[in-house]
Amino acid sequence: MRVSKETDYALRALFTLVEHFGGAPIPIRELARRNDVPKRFLEQIMLKLKAQGWVNSVAGVRGGYVLAHNPREITMGEVIRYFNGILAPIDCVSVTGYKRCSQEPVCRFRRVFYDVRNYVADLMERATLAEVAEGEPVSKLEITFGFTGGEGI
Repeated sequence: MRVSKETDYALRALFTLVEHFGGAPIPIRELARRNDVPKRFLEQIMLKLKAQGWVNSVAGVRGGYVLAHNPREITMGEVIRYFNGILAPIDCVSVTGYKRCSQEPVCRFRRVFYDVRNYVADLMERATLAEVAEGEPVSKLEITFGFTGGEGI
């Protein structure tokens, strides 16, 4: 699974709002600066987040954005599905973006992608913004030495 820039930026903004949940609104300019996101692009993303009911905007000099729900009520799966469309690695195993493949009756590797889809979907649907925010960032060392599988990941 690969997420779009829009999805990445939406998650960055949401996690900044999670850090400040219950506090003062964060201005769009500050959200853009903290997350290294172009302000104009972030404005469009925030409108989408607001339309989904995940954030509220507060007008005025001290205005900005706040989470509209407790971060324990929003999952990574919901956000990724909204912005990316699907979690499945290939269309022929997707629930929402299914497209038939001519090789379905004989394809052996489709089973692996099906299992990947199920694992990722389960993980993303259980991963609330609050729980993820409580975790530690992944280190370069973990990326380099934490996986013993193949190359090209």
